[in-house]
Amino acid sequence: MRTGRDYLAAINDDRTIYVDGQRVSAVADHPAFSPIARTIGELFDIAADPASKMTFTAPETGAEANRVYGIPRSREDLTAFRHAAETWARHTHGWVGRSPDHVASFINGFAAHPEAFSAGERDFSENVLAYHRRMQTESPYVSYAIIPPQVSRATTAHAWEGDFVQVGVVSERSDGIVVRGAQMLATGGPVADEILVSCIKPLTDDDADFALSFVVPVAAEGLKLYCRRPFAPAATSSYDYPLTTRYDETDALLVFDDVFIPWEKVFVYRDVAGLRRQFFETGAHVLGNWQSQIRFSVKLQFLAGLARKVAAVNGVDKFPGVVEKLGELASLTSLVESAVLAAEYTAAPDESGLWRPGKRAVYGAMGLQAELYPRALAILRDLVGGGVLQVPSGIEDMRNPETRSDIDRYIYSPGAPAEERIKLFKLVWDAVGSEFGGRHHQYEMFYAGAPFVVKGYAFRNYGFDGPLAEVDEFLASYGVD
Repeated sequence: MRTGRDYLAAINDDRTIYVDGQRVSAVADHPAFSPIARTIGELFDIAADPASKMTFTAPETGAEANRVYGIPRSREDLTAFRHAAETWARHTHGWVGRSPDHVASFINGFAAHPEAFSAGERDFSENVLAYHRRMQTESPYVSYAIIPPQVSRATTAHAWEGDFVQVGVVSERSDGIVVRGAQMLATGGPVADEILVSCIKPLTDDDADFALSFVVPVAAEGLKLYCRRPFAPAATSSYDYPLTTRYDETDALLVFDDVFIPWEKVFVYRDVAGLRRQFFETGAHVLGNWQSQIRFSVKLQFLAGLARKVAAVNGVDKFPGVVEKLGELASLTSLVESAVLAAEYTAAPDESGLWRPGKRAVYGAMGLQAELYPRALAILRDLVGGGVLQVPSGIEDMRNPETRSDIDRYIYSPGAPAEERIKLFKLVWDAVGSEFGGRHHQYEMFYAGAPFVVKGYAFRNYGFDGPLAEVDEFLASYGVD
């Protein structure tokens, strides 16, 4: 089993990461990335600890593997996967959206249906199976970049001005392909081992050059990652920014400057239909999004706990209006928790023996994610009011004897001295008001795409045939006569 030390040593390679115009060296030691890298390392240590019960004997290799890299072939396997995903999510309280189990869920789906990768002009099924076995053996942290740059949403890549803005194949060799262009949005990419590069946006037949799916090491020659501004370096302390200093998983734009991809790392090649098959015919999409809802459920529970704690510290937790808001937050959280369990309860095996979580429950919860999360934040904001603004500027105010006496005298609550009250309200601010909190607000709203895309999943997977038949039957039971 891979340990955190193994992981941290592996990512200190020759990858090309840019922040503020400067290339980063030793990413695991850089202040922008070391906090999240340590957190990911802790996840691997948790999985390697027998007490976590996150391991199983993989039938593909006959060896011990992390449960998150296993294909669920029974209801018990699904339950074991949920336990593993929850174990990791509870360690990060749901604030790491692209932990290693996310893309692993997609690869599990790929490997459960290798025939989806042999339906094009080339057969890449063995590549998928071999890569899945490697994941079980080596436990790599794989992120993904599956969205084209936002050049134009009205057209697709073939119609854009300039050649190869979206990553595409520029040449084919006997031993692989050469790709050029860009792709977004590799959350966690700077601290991942490898990145799955593909396109989930529908393409046209004219976009064959861009209809690719492949895995590339972050340290591949010619691959550059341009990061959004990291928040961790500006955080003054873990007391002032307890979430930012642990969980800031930097997002990155990938730029491919004629990067060589060997054939064994290619899953889809110049096959527009193959892009859809890999996500939606294999079960990968529903597995990956079930993992995301498991993580999202844990995060909402954490926000609910924050709200309950704030109400208690402020002494308002018995006011009817406050109870109403806490009840609404409990209801929102319970909906996602229930959907996670319902997806497991309504799961069924497909023709290959892959147990797919119930689509109605998974996509129903996901369809409301962009509304549930902002509402949860709004309730928490309402409960804290100006309390998140009435806090000292930083931890040095707590350490300076000239200021500490005033802080102790004026910033406290019954049963919560100043140090504890300020710690709580700084945590709330990091969740709802800091740059880190703002990024998470945006992330949860658009995690699965634009609202029409996400609700489209819910529409297509609800199963309207039954309700429609019931309505038709009822209408047929009476008439003018």
